[in-house]
Amino acid sequence: MKNIFLYILLLSGVAISCGSDDDSLQRIDQILNIYMKSDTNPDLLNAKKSGSFTSFSVNDMLGDKENSPVTTMPLRMRQDSVYYIEYIGGAKRKKFDSAGTTYYSRMALTLNRTVNNAPQPVVTDILEIRYRNTPEVFQVSEVLYNNKSVFTKGAGTPNSINNVTITK
Repeated sequence: MKNIFLYILLLSGVAISCGSDDDSLQRIDQILNIYMKSDTNPDLLNAKKSGSFTSFSVNDMLGDKENSPVTTMPLRMRQDSVYYIEYIGGAKRKKFDSAGTTYYSRMALTLNRTVNNAPQPVVTDILEIRYRNTPEVFQVSEVLYNNKSVFTKGAGTPNSINNVTITK
């Protein structure tokens, strides 16, 4: 009888601990798909289109060195041939507030363009990503481009790929 009681008690403890493990998982929601367009060009990242950027590079402004490239931002293409920069991570994050509920990353995005086979002046813009941090979720809350808000996401919004469109 003692063995049966101990067995039931042991199984109850396993069931309770498994349930609490699921509750303690923090969701991560930080993927960005960054699109660039202008009034006259719906896809500034398509190097084959006239007036588009031919290449780009990204530097982590919060990195350990002055030159801290973010190499995890590949150029991707949707099925309808529209290009975007995919950001999964790679830039350092710093606390935005002392409570640790908001973090941010700041990157310099250098864009190169060629017109009539002649290189144009390099454009360097600032991309800032702000994150919300709670026990339940670590998620993108806002994206700023050259200090202008281009994307916001409310607290409690479900995980999704965050589509950011920058109009230049």
